[in-house]
Amino acid sequence: MSEEIVFDCLHAEIVNYCLDASKDQHDLATLEYIGFTTGYRLIERLTRDGTRFKDELETMKFICTDFWTLIYKKQVDNLRTNNHGMYVVQDKAFRFLTRISSGPKQLEQAPKFVAFTCGLVRGALSNLGINSTVTAEVQTIPACRFHIEVNRN
Repeated sequence: MSEEIVFDCLHAEIVNYCLDASKDQHDLATLEYIGFTTGYRLIERLTRDGTRFKDELETMKFICTDFWTLIYKKQVDNLRTNNHGMYVVQDKAFRFLTRISSGPKQLEQAPKFVAFTCGLVRGALSNLGINSTVTAEVQTIPACRFHIEVNRN
């Protein structure tokens, strides 16, 4: 339990540091990059003793179950795909949004609380050989949808 509180406080301080209004440093890209490097390293440790994933869908299922459980102590609520490189991951009680009250002003501020996770997922997928773009959509607090588009070259 105590490590969850430490993680929540660390995330809050990272958000404050990257988006400090007094420094006029409104930079979601920095938050996303910190998440990317964290996800890249975490997935390396998590998968070092496992076998390789057979395909992209199996990798996404791993991200939504084991990886998400490691970070957020629960699995995602829903994973959808169009089988053409587009995935939608839904978390109906996203950890970083559960302590925020619901309202239009809070909904406007929601992107800064999900940018780190966008980077976290993108970094993990990158280390697993999947180049992707990850964006988040918050329509109602605390629910969040992450859109993962696999970039195929």
